Amino acid sequence: METKKATIKRQEQQTSLVLEGNNNTFEIILTEDSPNNVKHVFNNLLQDLKKGLFKFELQDDKQDMFHHICEEYLKQLNAEIETIYLELEEFELTETIEDEDF
Repeated sequence: METKKATIKRQEQQTSLVLEGNNNTFEIILTEDSPNNVKHVFNNLLQDLKKGLFKFELQDDKQDMFHHICEEYLKQLNAEIETIYLELEEFELTETIEDEDF
């Protein structure tokens, strides 16, 4: 299982949880009530999940409220990711990456 980086982006106007994807990074805005933002990020993570199981690990040294919120959020997200991946495998919806010979 691959471990991907999660960080907290703290700005004056908003704070976001930034998740490293396969080819992109995804931001979940923590200081706004934006279910569409969360839905969009989750849909993109599902696309990455089809290519292989991964989990997120928070890389943040500042022990503030956002740090603790993100730790709990990532625990739940990682559990959900694992459950969904097992379902993708069960229904043969994962993608296999074939090595190309040069």
